[in-house]
Amino acid sequence: MQKIIECVPNFSEGRNLDVIRQITEAIESVAGIALLNVDPGASTNRTVVTFAGHPNAAVEAAFLGIQKAAELIDMRKQKGAHPRMGATDVCPFIPVSDVSWEEAIACANQLGKRVGDELKIPVYLYERAAKDPARSNLAVIRAGEYEGFFEKMKEAAWAPDFGPVRFSEKSGATVIGAREFLVAYNVNLNTKAVRRANSVAFDVRENGRVKTEDGTPSGKPVLDAKGEPVRVPGALKHVKAIGWYVEEYGMAQVSMNLTNLDETPLHVAFDACDEAASKRGLRVTGSEVVGMLPKKCLVEAGKYFLRKQKWSEGAAEEELIATAVRSMGLNELKPFEPKEKIIEWKMEAAAKKSLVQMNLRQFCNETLSESPAPGGGSVAALMGSLGVSLAGMVANLSAGKRGWDDKVGYFSGWAVQAQQLKDELLFLVDEDTAAFNKVMDAFALPKDSVEEKAARSAAIQTANKYAAEIPLRVMETAAKSYQILRTMADEGNPASISDVGVGLLATRACIEGAAMNVRINLGSLKDEKVKSVFREKLQRFSAESDSEFRLIDQVVQRKLD
Repeated sequence: MQKIIECVPNFSEGRNLDVIRQITEAIESVAGIALLNVDPGASTNRTVVTFAGHPNAAVEAAFLGIQKAAELIDMRKQKGAHPRMGATDVCPFIPVSDVSWEEAIACANQLGKRVGDELKIPVYLYERAAKDPARSNLAVIRAGEYEGFFEKMKEAAWAPDFGPVRFSEKSGATVIGAREFLVAYNVNLNTKAVRRANSVAFDVRENGRVKTEDGTPSGKPVLDAKGEPVRVPGALKHVKAIGWYVEEYGMAQVSMNLTNLDETPLHVAFDACDEAASKRGLRVTGSEVVGMLPKKCLVEAGKYFLRKQKWSEGAAEEELIATAVRSMGLNELKPFEPKEKIIEWKMEAAAKKSLVQMNLRQFCNETLSESPAPGGGSVAALMGSLGVSLAGMVANLSAGKRGWDDKVGYFSGWAVQAQQLKDELLFLVDEDTAAFNKVMDAFALPKDSVEEKAARSAAIQTANKYAAEIPLRVMETAAKSYQILRTMADEGNPASISDVGVGLLATRACIEGAAMNVRINLGSLKDEKVKSVFREKLQRFSAESDSEFRLIDQVVQRKLD
C-alpha cells in the first residue's frame, strides 16, 4: 500500500503573504507532494503548513521549505505572539499510512543533517526522534526563544544535534522530530451549560479531576503526602479535554485532543463521552473533527460500529467511512466531506486521475485505445481484484444468512481479508501502468554522450526490473485469494457457489496474465542473478496456482452438479 507521511512545518511569518506563497511553492515543487493546508496567523506572526507524501518526497519538500524560509525570513526583525526560535520554528513528521516510527525518525534525522550541513542552521531533535530524552519536549527546547538562545547555546548541554554550535542571527535554530498524529475532536451535547460539559470532559480525559473530601467539584481537595492535590484519572489515555460553549452552534461541547490514536481511537472517545453524558442525564447529539485525519480513523470506527450491530465488517472503505460518519454524527453541524477531511483521499484528488477512479466504460475505452497502457498487466490485476471481490461477497452473504447468526464473526473475518486484498490489487492496477511509463521515460532519456548513454542504459534496466516486480506482486497477492475462495466453496452460502466459481476463474486468469507480463519484462533484463530469482518465483507462484485452482474447482463443480 502507498506510504504516506505528513509534515507540519511552522514558519515564523504570518503576515507577508508573498513570503508564505514562496515557501509553499518551494514545498509544492516536489513531485508526489500534496499541500493539504496553509494556516497563517497575523497576531502570532506564524504560518502552519501541512503537506503529505512519500517519506523521501516529504524530506525533500521540507528541506526546500526550510531553505526558502531561511532565505526570506529575518529573525532579527520578527515579532509575534507565538513562542519561536527560528525562521522554521518546528518541523515534525507524522506517520499516516504504512510508515513505521523507524521510518519517521529516519526522516527527521535525514532532514536534520541536511539542514545542519547545507544551510548551517542548528537543529534539535524532539519527541520520538530525540536522541536525549531530556530534550524530547518542544517547550523545553524552545525555552528562552530566539532572544535567549544566543547564551543558551553556549552551554554544553545545549549543543545542537546537527549543524554548527553557533546560533544563526538571521535564521535562528530549528526543531525537527517525529510525533504522533493529533486529532482535534469535539463531541456535541444537548446542553448550553459549560459546567456540565466540563463534568463529562473530566470523566473522560486522562488527567481526570481533583479528588475532594465530599466528592463535589467545590469540595475541599484531598492532598497527598507532599501536599499536592490527589487526582482521579479519567477513562481515556492520551486525551486532553475541556468543556466549552460554542455560540455559533448554540450548544456546549466536550473539546478533546487525541494524541495517540492507537491507544484511544476516535470511536472510543465518542463512546466514552456518550456513556459519561448518559450517566449525567445528557445526550451526545453528534461530533465534529477539526482539521484533517488519517483514513484509518474512520475505517476502524466503521468496523467498530458494524461489530456492535453484529454485522459483517467486510464492507468497502467508502461504506465503512459512511457508517462512521452516521454513527458519530460527524455531519450534524456542517456537511462532513470525506474527500476534504481524509488525508489519503485529499491526496488522491490532487493527484493525476488514476485508472481505478475511472468508471467501467472509461476504463474499457482507455484499454481499447491506441495507447499501450493500460495493458495486460493492469487488466490482470483488475481481474484479480474482481475475483477476490466475489469471494468477499460470498463471505458477506454468508455472514448475513438467516440462521447463521453464530457464524457472523467467522465470515466477517474472511470478508475483511477480501477487502484488503481487493484494495492491494486495485493499487497494483495503477502501479503496473506506472511501471510501464517508467520504462518509456527511461527509453526517452538523451543518449548523445558516453555518460548519457550509460545513464540511459542503467535507467532502462532499473525500470525493466520494476516492471517485472509489479506483476510478480500481482501474482503473489492474488494467490492469497485462493484461501478465501476455498473456504467459501467448502463452507459459504451454497446458493452462491457459482459466484465462487467465477471468482476462481478470475483469480487464475489474473495470475496467468501477470505471469506473461513478468516473462516479457525479464527478456529485457541483463542481470542474470535477478532474472534467476524472478524466474524461480514465477514458476513457484504458477505451480501453486494450478494446484489450488484444481482443488477448489473440483468442489465448485461437484456442488454445481
